[in-house]
Order: sequence, then C-alpha cells, then structure tokens
Amino acid sequence: MLNKALLDEEVRSFIRENQQKDLPELILKGSPFSQISIQELATQIKGRRVAEKKFPLLFHKQRILYPPKLNLEQTSSQITAEYKASLVKGDSGADLTGGLGIDTYFLSKRFESFQYYEMNRDLSEIAAHNFKELEATNINVQHGNSIQLLKDTEQKFDCIYADPARRDERGSKVYQLSDCLPDIPEHLDFLLEKSHRILLKTSPILDIKAGLRELHSVKEIHVVAVNNEVKEVIWLIEKDWNADPELTTINFQGKKLQKFGYDTGIKTLGAVLSQPLKYLYEPNAAIMKSGLFTEISNSFKVPKLHLNSHLYTSEILRKEFPGRIFQITDIKRYSDKDLKKKLKNTKANVTTRNFPVSVENIRKKYRIQDGGSVYIFFTTNPDDEKIVIFCKKAQLA
Repeated sequence: MLNKALLDEEVRSFIRENQQKDLPELILKGSPFSQISIQELATQIKGRRVAEKKFPLLFHKQRILYPPKLNLEQTSSQITAEYKASLVKGDSGADLTGGLGIDTYFLSKRFESFQYYEMNRDLSEIAAHNFKELEATNINVQHGNSIQLLKDTEQKFDCIYADPARRDERGSKVYQLSDCLPDIPEHLDFLLEKSHRILLKTSPILDIKAGLRELHSVKEIHVVAVNNEVKEVIWLIEKDWNADPELTTINFQGKKLQKFGYDTGIKTLGAVLSQPLKYLYEPNAAIMKSGLFTEISNSFKVPKLHLNSHLYTSEILRKEFPGRIFQITDIKRYSDKDLKKKLKNTKANVTTRNFPVSVENIRKKYRIQDGGSVYIFFTTNPDDEKIVIFCKKAQLA
C-alpha cells in the first residue's frame, strides 16, 4: 500500500539531501520519521539515483515515487520509451503491462485516451500517483489481469502495447515469448480482435528468428541500442499483414542517432570481400543483433574483411556508417616475428573478430595495457590469414 507520508515535504527534502550518501551507513542509522521505515526511504533514494540517468523527467519532479529496485530494472528508459511512442498514434491505446508507467506515459502523449493495466497493486498505485504529478490526465489506471480485463470489456483500441514479464512464477528468467506473462503468442489472435495494431517489447537477447516463429503478422522489427548496448527489440504487429517485415536498427550514441533500416523481403547480393584499405568500420551493437551484415556492406559500399569477421573497409571515408569508424595506420600478420616487439607494453584498446585467441589472452601474451588512443583489431582477412590491424579514430569533422 502506498505510504502517503513519503510525500511530506520534510521527507522529500531528506531523500534529496541523502541521495549521494552511503546507503548501508544510512540504513544503520534508522529512519528519523515515525511513520516511515528506513527501507522505504532507501527505496526512494535508490529510485532517484536510477531516475537521474534513466528517466530524467521523473527525477526533476519533486513528488515522484519509486518502486523497489527490481521493478526499476525492468522499466524502459526514457529515451527508449520516447522512441517507441514515435512509432504509433491514434485515438485510444492501452498498455497491458503498465509497471512504473514510463512507457504508458510517453505512449499516452500520442493518443487522446490511454488505458494502463497492471497486476501488481502497489505498482499501479505508484503509477497512478505519478501520472497525476505529471498531469497525464488522459490515462486511466486499472489493477488486474489485463487479458481478462480486455475480455470483460467491449472497448477496442487503435494500438495495444505490451512488455511481457520475463520471469516465471519462481522468479527465474525465461527467454521464449510463450513463457512470458502475458503469453502474447497464445493471445495474439484475440489481441488483434481488440486492436489492429500491437506494439511488443521483448528482451534484447531474444533471437529474432525465434520471435518470428512464435509471432505472425509482424510488419516491423526495431532493434534499439543505447550507447552501443542493445536494450530492447520492438515488434510492430499489424492485423492481416502477410509480407516480410522491415528491420530497423537504432543506436542512441550520446547526442547522435545511428539508424539503419532494411526490408527483409528484398534479396541481397552476396558480400564483397576486400583486404584492409584506408578505413576500418565496426558496426554498432544494434546492427550486430540484427544480422544485417551483407545489407550494410552493400548499402554503404564497404566491403567485408571476411565472411565471418563483420568488420568492413573502404578507401573513401563513409561518415554515415552506423558504428565506429577508424583510420588504419598499420597492418601486420599475426605470424610476423616483429609483432611481439611492436605490441610489447603498448597501451591500446583491443578487439577480436573471427579470431581464435581471446582479448584477455592477447593482453597477457603481449603485455598490452588497456586504454589510450590506439585501437588494435585481431581478425582474419579474405585469404583466411590471421592479421593485426592498428588504427586510430577517424576524423569525421
């Protein structure tokens, strides 16, 4: 149950003032407020710490309440929630798995009215309070089983959103869509009777081909990364859609946006291979997740170093390539006798691609320190030779 004493200004000041304090030490001191436990205060302090980076909109509102750590971890970040909201719009929408309500809030801004459903009563109370603080007056909060609540109403929606819980009843992680709650594959036909459009968020580790085997009518797939870490895979499902989906990769890299899209129904030519040229390209994490390795090579006119290396090269700089771009300064065969002398006690960033030795063992063998402005790639060329490519960051200005 929501403890409204947490909203007292004196309590809110205490939480803000102690946000950076050592929590174990703070907990040992106990709560200075008779109506609030130190555990409740610690939960709010942890929440503000997470919110400062993950959802700054909430952080800058003084009377926002936060749930326990696990619920915060499962919540979308503000940047990914805003991206999902950009994909849909309409008169009415619904979120089947409301949680803290970050996705609900940003999605609701694209609809005249929006329905929030949540099984956890405490979470639904926190979300309802936060929606009021955010002046999101078009959101209606309901606690209960969303699938059953949908069955109990004749209402239909322009879009239904879901982020199924990826833990079973024992709290263990699950990976197949059919093992998540709610079971979207089982209820998909019913949901498409309630809305012609479904927006589904899944785990970043869900295999895209596996997802396509469990779902149907998939129109778009969006692989979303933040700072080169894949955060979620988004599926846009549309009633009666029977063509191949379009696959889009997004990487929010600081203030820059790296985007690459491809219609999976279009057949691609085989990959062109090349020895390393002047520039070297490493795709971002969203591209790596998508598997669009040949497509990106053809689109940006950057040949691959090897069919299995997923590194690319060109003589002319391709500034718009979605990933890291380097200028090659030297190339050595891994078998060269003078390689050890060149590498010994070097400070460098080491990466391996299609190479039989791990980064850890390479660092140990050649005594390479981590960091600096030198980038070294251990990889394989088109002739199946093991090579070492020395690089620096390319000048893009």
